[in-house]
Amino acid sequence: MRIPSWISQHLAALRAVVLFTVLTGLLYPLLILGVAQIPGLRDKADGSLIEVSGKPVGSSLIGQSFTDADGNPVPKYFQSRPSASGYDPDATAASNLGPESMEDTLGDPALDPNSEEGDGSKQALLTQVCSRSKAVGELEGVDGSRPYCTADGLGAVLRVFYSDGVTGKVTRAVSVNQACPATPFIATYQGVPVECGKFGEDYSKGVLVPVRGSAPEQSAVPADAVTASGSSLDPHVSVGYAKLQAKRVAAARGVSIDKVNALIDEHTTGRALGFMGEPAVNVLELNLALDRM
Repeated sequence: MRIPSWISQHLAALRAVVLFTVLTGLLYPLLILGVAQIPGLRDKADGSLIEVSGKPVGSSLIGQSFTDADGNPVPKYFQSRPSASGYDPDATAASNLGPESMEDTLGDPALDPNSEEGDGSKQALLTQVCSRSKAVGELEGVDGSRPYCTADGLGAVLRVFYSDGVTGKVTRAVSVNQACPATPFIATYQGVPVECGKFGEDYSKGVLVPVRGSAPEQSAVPADAVTASGSSLDPHVSVGYAKLQAKRVAAARGVSIDKVNALIDEHTTGRALGFMGEPAVNVLELNLALDRM
């Protein structure tokens, strides 16, 4: 009995589905799993876990925080770079904020910023960088000031209103990142008194003007100390940021700074393939070496 062509076509399709399901869904994964367990590859395939006394304490590929229960840096440990996800591997992501992110969203003063709902405030990338730089500077005992940052760790940005829209005489200037009753970071702009920002007011018709200030061109706080990585899981910091922290760590542990710097050098990796990127220090491995010392 001749099988109708449409049945033959469906049977052929079914055989193809079964065949490729077995090949790509079963045999290929088992092959890769077997290859991954070859000595020399097994550690990386299992997540590059680092164990202390037989217990995993982290991965050399994933950064983590070294803070206390209140989120404050533990002085005896080197600190990782900021993370947009709090170093949560299940929420790895960038902030998606770029160079033009300069204006904060002011919070509602009638709401509690520490509540679960918050007050609706949102920091721009510039303010995040400024506040982190100020905090790191205070922690490490250096000048954390940066260009386009206020002394209180906010983005030094004005909304400037002109008589002819975007040109003409300045009629009004508002420090939009400093909520009232804060004192604006500059008293006047082109002869016009600068106001503090107020929740709920629309300043969109003003021109956004960043103000450089008197901070040095090169900050004492490195860039990786104030910016998160694209994955938010970077386990490394720059050599410069590690060296900046050495004095604090040495004092907290009661050891010489020379010993701490020697450990930094031991845990510094070179450029990828000899020419890509910059030398870096694995923070978890360095902190574990300090504990062993």
